[in-house]
Amino acid sequence: MFPLRDHNPSNRTPYVTWALIAINVVVFASYSSVLSNDRAVQAFFYDWALVPAAVSQGQDLHGFLTSMFLHGGWMHLGGNMLFLWIFGDNLEDILGHVRYLLFYLAGGLAAAMAQYLAEPYSMVPMVGASGAIAGVMGGYLLMFPKARVDILVIIVFFFRVFSVPAWVMLGFWFAMQLISGASATAETGGVAYWAHAGGFAMGLVLMLPVWLRRGGPGFWSRNAGHPPHPEAIYARSNVPKVTRKRR
Repeated sequence: MFPLRDHNPSNRTPYVTWALIAINVVVFASYSSVLSNDRAVQAFFYDWALVPAAVSQGQDLHGFLTSMFLHGGWMHLGGNMLFLWIFGDNLEDILGHVRYLLFYLAGGLAAAMAQYLAEPYSMVPMVGASGAIAGVMGGYLLMFPKARVDILVIIVFFFRVFSVPAWVMLGFWFAMQLISGASATAETGGVAYWAHAGGFAMGLVLMLPVWLRRGGPGFWSRNAGHPPHPEAIYARSNVPKVTRKRR
């Protein structure tokens, strides 16, 4: 299940979201040439990623910050940036540029801390912006639970695009992180599920004061959980593709 776009236009130009995407792409491009060399990329990640075992010895604390701008491959980078593109502009619209940037970084730091606490002696380097982006997704769920999100569902040879409320897509995603995190071990590597869950939870917590200032449950009631503005409408197509959201 992959999100393609939402139907939730924003009124503010998302300069910070664009900048974060650009920074992640530029950083990845700066070291992508060494990805084919296992020894070189391992040395690079041990220098700049978050390595829980090193943190437990009081070393490489910078990894809490730098790890959220590193990725393991083009698909890893592309998937994360797609999620940020879809959900980031609406949070930036609500929070403003500076507060949104601080929100994003706080989500990333919380995500890294959650993964560290889950596996404090792991030697597996953690990289990726997904923890910070999970924070954006948590904030989005709180503010726009019924915003429509177009998702691509792939089951073997079955391809279909569905439009679902944000709470369905984001709630399912969060549940999968908890289930997968509970069954994963430090030795399996792969996906930092607890970083995702921790970032998502932090996003919910940080957006809670904003939601309450707007009326809390009353904010939901006024628009039945939908965004407080008309939804974007896209032309139907038999071929699913990512379309820039209208503003």
